[in-house]
Amino acid sequence: MSLQFEHIHLISSDPNATAQWYVDVLGAEIASNNEVREAPQINVRLGGISLLVRGKRTGEAPSTTAPMQQFADYASHNEWGTDHFGYTYKGDLYAYADELKAKGATFSVEPYEFVPGAVISYVAAPDGVSIEIVQTI
Repeated sequence: MSLQFEHIHLISSDPNATAQWYVDVLGAEIASNNEVREAPQINVRLGGISLLVRGKRTGEAPSTTAPMQQFADYASHNEWGTDHFGYTYKGDLYAYADELKAKGATFSVEPYEFVPGAVISYVAAPDGVSIEIVQTI
């Protein structure tokens, strides 16, 4: 296959604070911090994936995205386009969720057994981003 996954691109109202949230809460690392086309662009590495977190460029007017709501409201929240990105957690997701909450994370969907053998949750990240975390049992 000639295609390989490269990055997820996030536009942030406060790219430095957003990048730091990924470091403080999820244990990411900042690989680089540059200015690209007159806006900060920070390469955050998390779980082997690059998250490019950048600020608003001259002439742009990004709109606000709402994070995924509690599961009961999820059907009414769906939007076209990318809904979320996900990671697999190897371990007890319920205990990991408690660790993340102690670091300031909020969950739009608390961990629960989605189907037999799979626990899922959704973390509300900065700028309306939803991150799914899955544990397979």
